[in-house]
Amino acid sequence: MKYTFKSLGLAAAVSALALPVLASEEVKIGVPSWTGAQAIAHVLGHVVETRIGGQVEYVPGNNATIFQAMDQGKGDIDVHPDVWLPNQESFTKQYVDEAGTVTLSTNPYQGNQGFCVTKDFGEANNITDIADLGRPDVATLMDSDGNGKGEMWIGAPGWASANVNEVKVRDYGLLDFIEPIRAEEAVKTARIKDSIAKGEGYAFYCYEPHAVWFMFDVQMLTEPTFDPAKYVMVQPSDDPDWYNKSMVATKDALKDVQIAWSNSLVDRSPAIAEFFQNFQLNAEDVSQLAFEISANGRDPGEVAAEWVEANSERVDGWLGL
Repeated sequence: MKYTFKSLGLAAAVSALALPVLASEEVKIGVPSWTGAQAIAHVLGHVVETRIGGQVEYVPGNNATIFQAMDQGKGDIDVHPDVWLPNQESFTKQYVDEAGTVTLSTNPYQGNQGFCVTKDFGEANNITDIADLGRPDVATLMDSDGNGKGEMWIGAPGWASANVNEVKVRDYGLLDFIEPIRAEEAVKTARIKDSIAKGEGYAFYCYEPHAVWFMFDVQMLTEPTFDPAKYVMVQPSDDPDWYNKSMVATKDALKDVQIAWSNSLVDRSPAIAEFFQNFQLNAEDVSQLAFEISANGRDPGEVAAEWVEANSERVDGWLGL
């Protein structure tokens, strides 16, 4: 097969003549807790290992930890695989815009987030809008621990979106009826499955792309149309009094989701940095990858390897071939 080199730097790096150089190419990939990020991290890693010939280490961490390590530029963590904006804007403003130590990809996919219930629960109780969760009859059906409030999962510890959702529960007037719960995403998935099996009510933060749309029959509730005047979010990294200084009473705008990497990677592993600049997935890709990991319990590395093999032409494009 005859290839055209679109990028001389990266194309040279992946050529046979450059194999001795490839041995020095290495990267440490941050792995946040949500499944989509895990999937993307392993796609990045598999391409680096099998197509660039580099060395990869996966490092679990939350958003703050990953961005701080990228800012330091010492190679402790080099890349964040799934940056949601504006959710994580406090980090990108600090490290991309102000410090200039981190680069943000220009190839995002689109994300959507809100709150969901199972379709059976929603249809049986006429639940279509976020305000319906404030009905006493609905709250009672969602109260599994008998404390008088229905539980709703708002995200995992360390998620910027969980902070937004905590403010939303207050500003939507739901605090008298709903108890916001933070827990790892696996807890939420297990609770959805359990609520369906028992015929119980349950509401949870949901977003697209995500495996949940393939795993269960769920529906996203409507919220007031996005209004920037009613969306003033201050993250804990910006102000310790973030909760009191925030006001969010509207649906989130659609998100741009992309990867980010330490600028120091350009000098330490230039072929990998150039690959990151060209890398691009779409929402359907991420949902399918996440589904295989979450629903089928498969190893992220195995799923990523299969995807890369099945999409070799797209990978060639990322590598400038």
